[in-house]
Amino acid sequence: MTMSANDGNREIAILAGGCFWCLEAVFKDVEGVVSVTPGYTGGKVEQPDYRAVCVGGTGHAEAVRIEFDPDVISYRDLLEIFFVIHDPTTLNRQGNDIGSQYRSAIFPTTDAQLHDALALIEKIGEERVFPSAIVTKVERAATFWVAEDYHHDYFAKNSDQPYCQYVVAPKIAKFRDKFAQRRKRS
Repeated sequence: MTMSANDGNREIAILAGGCFWCLEAVFKDVEGVVSVTPGYTGGKVEQPDYRAVCVGGTGHAEAVRIEFDPDVISYRDLLEIFFVIHDPTTLNRQGNDIGSQYRSAIFPTTDAQLHDALALIEKIGEERVFPSAIVTKVERAATFWVAEDYHHDYFAKNSDQPYCQYVVAPKIAKFRDKFAQRRKRS
């Protein structure tokens, strides 16, 4: 399923940084984010499913498609959140999630996003924000395949599961602590 890069006053960001359950839960809490959809991108297989992606070999990353209002939050602000909530210095890995499907990657949907992503990675590298080099790949957006229904709102529906408690919840807490002013108002 492909989506346009711009819908009136909306833009699309596509990010991969480990398990898509984590990214979805965090970005759903961000002011200016209209929707977050988990899925797969960056691979070579048509219509991949969760099992095929997890086994490896499809080339896809677990990712999220974020529809946002650039009048409320900028793409660069979304990227700054992204770099705080995951480890961009581990190749094909986030914690115990190992494999290229868990890679750190940014999939710009416009030339402006491509420029912003490359500029921010360069800035973070120059400032030595992380003790190791950033390995986040910047790849042009390709087809985004929406994940199976049971992955949508996974944290909200399964917050008591150990993975959600030990992996997802700390990322949400980190976002809320560091970016309190960026949270949606209830």
